[in-house]
Amino acid sequence: MAKSTVSILRTRPATVLRDYHDLMNLAHYQDVVARDADTALKVNISWHFFFPGSSTTPWQIDGVVCAMKRDGYDPALIHACHNRTVVIDAHLGERENKQVNVVEAHGIRNVHLYEDGEWIDVREAVGDLTKKFLCLNEVYPKGFMIPRRFIGENIIHLPTVKTHVFTTTTGAMKNAFGGLLNERRHWTHPVIHETLVDLLMIQKRIHRGVFAVMDGTFAGDGPGPRCMTPHVKNVILASADQVAIDAVAAKLMGMDPMRIKFIRLAHEAGLGCGDPREIEITGDESAAQENWHFEGPFSTGMTFASRMQHRIYWGNLRGPLQWTLKTVLAPWAYVASVVYHDSFWYPKNADRMMAGVLASEWGRLFQNWEHVTADADGYPDVGEQPASVPRLGAQALRKSVGILGTCIKEAPEFSTRRRHREAAGKAAAKL
Repeated sequence: MAKSTVSILRTRPATVLRDYHDLMNLAHYQDVVARDADTALKVNISWHFFFPGSSTTPWQIDGVVCAMKRDGYDPALIHACHNRTVVIDAHLGERENKQVNVVEAHGIRNVHLYEDGEWIDVREAVGDLTKKFLCLNEVYPKGFMIPRRFIGENIIHLPTVKTHVFTTTTGAMKNAFGGLLNERRHWTHPVIHETLVDLLMIQKRIHRGVFAVMDGTFAGDGPGPRCMTPHVKNVILASADQVAIDAVAAKLMGMDPMRIKFIRLAHEAGLGCGDPREIEITGDESAAQENWHFEGPFSTGMTFASRMQHRIYWGNLRGPLQWTLKTVLAPWAYVASVVYHDSFWYPKNADRMMAGVLASEWGRLFQNWEHVTADADGYPDVGEQPASVPRLGAQALRKSVGILGTCIKEAPEFSTRRRHREAAGKAAAKL
């Protein structure tokens, strides 16, 4: 049996487009991503505000689309793909993180899953595979919905290298979480590791091809996926094995992948390779041997919010509070998250946490993105102005109030009922 392959390259802005093309071909993406099927580029927005290492970078999307065009893929069959959460505004996020700039520049479609298309019961999509689920049948005894459009599509995940307060690290496997599950994803948090394994099983059944391209130009350490310390690491990774790429990324961050539960479970289930000793590295093998000695998400730097989340899902608040998250009372948690992260933590801490990376080449490339000119290899001139943190003080407060309103309006405990009423009204009007 052939070894799982993960490609890794060191990169810089002047060569990043060429490097992404080389990276994807070193991982043999053309053997996995079918040319005659739609390809979803699953964008990651872990924070709607700009925070290095947290969300898919514009050069990551640009590099992937340029590579596919260069290799003869039809851009009409490529689209960016976004999910929505109750605490992240995807439309704001794609603007603040300059992802939509790239999508529009390439003229590819931009799909927001909760606004475009039909969702179907998972049992209709995967049949008896549900009998193999580790936890989702218990979490959702009545089943759950997945996007119909995913069936038969390729998917290329676009995560970043970072830590996560629920899963230790997050990457390719976690990137499927928002796109595949319905709006009550928080129900799975107590069994999040098992959930990621079940979702990988679903992906392998419904997609024509599954591939991942991970950006580590910035990498985040600490209580991610938001309140981290970003570092400039200048690496990019790719693989058709979602388990293997997450394992290599974890090893780079200084962690033992097989001690991370979702990686170990997926490895033991035969869904991929989580043991770095059994993974073939192509590209820059010396880069794969780096150890960044990240502290991880459970150090003394955990935020108040992350400590409370752990107490609610796994600690002494599980009994008194977790039940509320499955009732109409659940929006209290969404409101608390937005108020803490957007109204308090970001305006108070963002510029201090980002200070070490804002003037880097990548920081300047982000800041000057609308004005830089790319050649065939990358961005030879990234400009002089360092990245800035625009959402501070009163600006952040005003924006967070708007997000809070959207959060309450789109809370599934309210929005699902509203959509059902609207659907019933339309059905009645046709009679």
